[in-house]
Amino acid sequence: MSRNPVTGLLIAKDDQIIFERYQYARTDRDRFVSQSMVKSITGLLIGIAISEGAIKSVDDIPETYVPGFMGTEYGRTPIRDLLHMSSGVDFGETRDGGRDLNRLWNGMGIAFPEWKMGTVKSIVQFNQRIAPSGTRFYYASIEADVLGMVLQSAVNKSASDYLREKLWEPIGAEADANWLIDAEGFELGHFGFNAVLRDYARLGRLLAHDGAWDGKQIVPAQWMIDATTVRASDGYLLPGAATKRFGYGYLLWLFPGERRQFALLGYKGQYVCVDPTSKVVMVHTAIEDPVHRDEPWVLWSALVDQLG
Repeated sequence: MSRNPVTGLLIAKDDQIIFERYQYARTDRDRFVSQSMVKSITGLLIGIAISEGAIKSVDDIPETYVPGFMGTEYGRTPIRDLLHMSSGVDFGETRDGGRDLNRLWNGMGIAFPEWKMGTVKSIVQFNQRIAPSGTRFYYASIEADVLGMVLQSAVNKSASDYLREKLWEPIGAEADANWLIDAEGFELGHFGFNAVLRDYARLGRLLAHDGAWDGKQIVPAQWMIDATTVRASDGYLLPGAATKRFGYGYLLWLFPGERRQFALLGYKGQYVCVDPTSKVVMVHTAIEDPVHRDEPWVLWSALVDQLG
């Protein structure tokens, strides 16, 4: 913590907090921005909606649930491939200084509401397929937004209300969370969630137990297994193939090695790392220092070795 601009760090083993510390005038009452960690939360809500029958299957396509997606490339991409960020639709996350991401945000009216074209129209303006779906991993924040629209249409309530009912209250969250909405009032599936550190840790504990909380199954256990393992037919999602370090599941990042470990990751050092075998969880919020950017992973590896 002395070398890294870490705002909060919490290490827990099951229901015991081992270490909790804050810097830069942050406290346990402050909410910390998720950045892209909320993509993983969106994926969990999709899993719950499928278990309840609101969404029939990961093989369904978005246009079944959102009429505005009808006839578009995202509209006919299977939910499974969106969860894997393997739609094959052209969306350049970092191209030209984040041009496509800015086009998406501007269309949603996030910075300037008067620029809005509507949430669905903002998404379907990206409508060129450059690869068959389910054949390559290509990180694209917009795919979580497609899933967010499917979720809200399928369950007929806001993502915030569904989250509170299905996750936040069942795990005994100690504080309200906030979720950024666009100009039409829809929560962003890819960004803008905020929660206190211990509630992120509670979420991590839920995932460490494969969706169970004190004996009650909150997220289906099979969904958690499917979300954190790679099928033999999906080798492009393996660690070393999807990215140099990580593999990819259902909007969750997968660590390399024989042991099943995974993480929620967000830009500039927002992490919730989970080891289901030992029930060790690490929550790390920061403004990443590029000089020491690998240190959190060394710390995580050491924690699993020592506590697991």
